[in-house]
Amino acid sequence: MKLQTEISLNPEENQIDYASKILLLGSCFSENIGGKFDYFKFQNLQNPFGVIFNPASIENLVVRAIDNTAFTEENIFQHNGIWKCFETHSELSSLQKDQFLQNLNNALQNLREALFSSTHIIFTFGTSWVYRDIGASTPLSAREIVANCHKLPQQNFTKELLSIDKISKSIQNIFRNILDVNPSATIINTVSPVRHIKDGFIENSLSKAHLISAIHHFKNQKSKIVNLQSSYFPSFEIMMDELRDYRFYAEDMLHPSKTAIEIIWQKFSGVWISSETNLLQKEIASIQSGLLHRPFNPESAEHLQFSEKLQRKISSIQNKFPHIHF
Repeated sequence: MKLQTEISLNPEENQIDYASKILLLGSCFSENIGGKFDYFKFQNLQNPFGVIFNPASIENLVVRAIDNTAFTEENIFQHNGIWKCFETHSELSSLQKDQFLQNLNNALQNLREALFSSTHIIFTFGTSWVYRDIGASTPLSAREIVANCHKLPQQNFTKELLSIDKISKSIQNIFRNILDVNPSATIINTVSPVRHIKDGFIENSLSKAHLISAIHHFKNQKSKIVNLQSSYFPSFEIMMDELRDYRFYAEDMLHPSKTAIEIIWQKFSGVWISSETNLLQKEIASIQSGLLHRPFNPESAEHLQFSEKLQRKISSIQNKFPHIHF
């Protein structure tokens, strides 16, 4: 007896292995998957500007990085003694202005290098709802979409739902810019399964529908972009259909639980990660467990023998893969 409906998934070409370089951009779910890449020691860069939810803001950062347009004083502001930037997440904020600008431009260079060199780029789009900075004297035509409101007063912004056409054009611009500098990159799109209930239940459904419609509209038009290698991975659909039970949610009933993340990761692995990495992944998992071991007596012969054996395992892997560090 089957107790779940399952989404049919097949392995893709250009799969990820330990020579791959992976860039993950987008919502917090990209960091859930990125955490798995970290654990198994795949080469990856996750959200150098923090979590970015909407496709327009992701587009702005991708274009800025590829064009190498540095952040300047005009792009930052001070609020409650803290320097912030509307293009980035609040986790990058700083008390020191010069340090903040330096951190922003360091992150920009990291993103730029990843966009030029990554073999796989994973976009996780979270919402179609966006906020525009009204500003004291900003004309309507110049009101820019912000990636984060940084807890400024609500009256400082207007809220709108990006149209399917606008999202599709943002995705197209993202891909065209990437292909200009990294034509061999494989791009993977997915929609975050995290529900944005603060927007409202109906509004959240509409938001996700716009994202999915825009991605598939673009996917159907991608033949117009030469050499485009892009795919859609159904994270949202797996969560909403296969895992349609609150036991697969965290305590807030909005985010996927650890079990749900593990299930989606396993499904992602079956599609996108080469089976040739399975043995190395098991070895790395064994080392990770060993590193978490806390002995009762660190000086005992038994523990010293255990530590030596663990170090031999680490050295063996690092001799084959110098970029792997524990």
